[in-house]
Amino acid sequence: MKIALIGTYTPRQCGIGSFSKNLFDSLSSDTGNTAQNFVVAINDPGGEYNYPAEVKHIIRQDDHDTYLKAADVINQSGADLCLIQHEYGIFGGQNGVYILALLHSLEIPVVATFHTVLKKPSYNELYILKEITKIAQRVVVMADKAVELLQTIYEIPASKIVVIPHGVPDIQYDRRAVRQELKLTDRKVLLTFGFIGRNKGIETAITALPAVVHQHPDVRYIVLGKTHPNVIKHAGEEYRLFLHRLVKKLQLEEHVVFLNQYASQHELFKYLTASDIYITPYLNEAQITSGTLSYALGVGSAVVSTPYWHAAELLADGRGALFDFNDSQQLAAVLIDLFSHPEKLAAMRSRALEFGELITWPKIGELYSDLFRQVIQHALIHPIRKDPAFDRSILPPLRLDHVVRLTDSTGIFQHATYGIPNYHEGYCLDDNARALLMALMAYRRAKDETALRYIPTYLAYIHYAQNDDGTFRNFMGFNRNFLDKVGSEDAFGRAIWAIGYAMAHAPKDAYFQVARKVFFKAVPQFERLQSIRSIANTILGLYHYLKSHPTDDGMMELTHRLALRLHREYTIHRRDNWHWYESLLAYDNALLPLSMMRAGELLNDDTFRQVGFESMAFLETHTMHKGYLSLVGNEAWFKQDGTCSRFDQQPVDAMATVLLFLQAYNNTGDPHYLRSVYTAFMWFLGENDLRISLYDFETGGCCDGLEKDGVNRNQGAESTLAYLISYLAVQQTFEKPTNRILSQETNEDSHISSHSLADAAS
Repeated sequence: MKIALIGTYTPRQCGIGSFSKNLFDSLSSDTGNTAQNFVVAINDPGGEYNYPAEVKHIIRQDDHDTYLKAADVINQSGADLCLIQHEYGIFGGQNGVYILALLHSLEIPVVATFHTVLKKPSYNELYILKEITKIAQRVVVMADKAVELLQTIYEIPASKIVVIPHGVPDIQYDRRAVRQELKLTDRKVLLTFGFIGRNKGIETAITALPAVVHQHPDVRYIVLGKTHPNVIKHAGEEYRLFLHRLVKKLQLEEHVVFLNQYASQHELFKYLTASDIYITPYLNEAQITSGTLSYALGVGSAVVSTPYWHAAELLADGRGALFDFNDSQQLAAVLIDLFSHPEKLAAMRSRALEFGELITWPKIGELYSDLFRQVIQHALIHPIRKDPAFDRSILPPLRLDHVVRLTDSTGIFQHATYGIPNYHEGYCLDDNARALLMALMAYRRAKDETALRYIPTYLAYIHYAQNDDGTFRNFMGFNRNFLDKVGSEDAFGRAIWAIGYAMAHAPKDAYFQVARKVFFKAVPQFERLQSIRSIANTILGLYHYLKSHPTDDGMMELTHRLALRLHREYTIHRRDNWHWYESLLAYDNALLPLSMMRAGELLNDDTFRQVGFESMAFLETHTMHKGYLSLVGNEAWFKQDGTCSRFDQQPVDAMATVLLFLQAYNNTGDPHYLRSVYTAFMWFLGENDLRISLYDFETGGCCDGLEKDGVNRNQGAESTLAYLISYLAVQQTFEKPTNRILSQETNEDSHISSHSLADAAS
């Protein structure tokens, strides 16, 4: 049995690092695989360590690529199982999201040890822990309270959770000898150790001392430990200086000793053995694991603590004493009572030692090894699915409540701050066009009454935004005043796409008539367009119109001329290894081959169709090669002969990719493209480079982008509409049991007869 362990590791000064080292040694001793088991260590930013030989690979905390490399190393190592030590702060990205990419890439069973389980996790913290439990065969926690939280807050089944206590090194010293060595022979010794920070509540213990010293003047309180590195980074030694001032104020200089050092385990156990009472005066109940507390019990210390979760469990049955948070008077009373009744103190130490003997690392290593054998024995090997089937049960229900939240009587707001509309940014044509397209699709596919109610709102915005010459204004402030005279060509094209779809699928004649009026008023501008994306979007609008009005020869000819424009750009920029319409892959990339495919379909033109499929294959090579959709990021895009920008990936690009593969499947019936539809859509639900969902299950909105360190949690109109349009496109694939999905644009009953270009001009 060969184990790969991921976590921080000694000599890095970190509690989890010490835990990892002790666990690794106990596992190797139990399995006899000292030379086989290995460690993947996590380096903090700027940290460089002289690791022992068992560390075979290093992850740099803030370097996403090193996580993927680590997965490759583990997969190729012959390891039977991977054990990960999880705590949010030791991994990179928002709340440590980078670890998800590594875990999703592993090809062996996973067991995760959770050192932190939060009662009130943030959205990201909740998602990350739940995602880890989906991947892991078992999760290990060290307290029953953690089991309760995982079941109630994180909805993890009890069958997946295992309780294994925090281990304690089997280090023993003679109490009399170490007290003499540390010059504590004639003292009653109180001890607190570990990283120093405000949450440790050391001031509570210091404030309790005057009353204790009054009755027991030989008391000495030792505070052993450095200030936590994160505290140093943000606040320096402010807390330690505060404690020194408090000691001086209370005239306790002879009774309090600060040892500002990171103690080795052997040094630490000397102080634990020499002490009479160990104190953990923490200020907050929400601590699920305390290695320092476990160590104290392990050597048989009498422990006095506030009732944080781990302490409340470990100190039950007389193994220690509890006092209320921030209650220095109660702490003083407990200490005085114990020092005044040595027999009570001795009984507490005896019970602690009896428990500590059960949790030495050799015994804990045996428990982990037994768990690993069970997991490996029962690990399921999932066959690769070769058919295009898709588990519909993983799809959340169709929800438009965030769209409703973003929409008022004028239109849909551009942006949101998290899930709340941002009135400062007002409205734009682009998003109202997307909203119209989505609402028409939602009513057409699902007969959603909410969508039907909002169709006229979005259509009215587009109508109001149109200038007399057929162009459109784009941006409008919250005061309903437009901020520009003529919007971008991209916004123009998106409006035409939505209006074309409205002419084909308007649920009421009045809506059709308004759409028709807007569309034909804009027609004179079509051939003036310069932006290839605006041309592509306009072709999409023409496609919808012509699928329901196929005898309009004038519009067919106009579509042909626009498609020739795209074909010309493709011919100019195409190289042997670059099959694209310009010298870079930028934004809305998939709309370009999509428009060529649709032009080829409409015009029955094999040249356009071939360009569409060839450029799609090129795009697929660069965005689907990882087995999931990895979009061209907007950080720097992808220049010819350059490297592909990985982050600031946008939901609109994922939407365009979904629609592109759906069109390819409609045209060919090839199940490869249907699988690609589903793969592209799953980008929204977490099958992406960071393995985190952009869809917010709480709000029904979609986050604004996949950034280097996580998701942009703002949920604007563009992102949410991109998700919903993609969702509705995927739902379409479930409608027909036939081999090939019928096109979105079937020849349905239309509201008017065909119109020629001459008719439109008149």
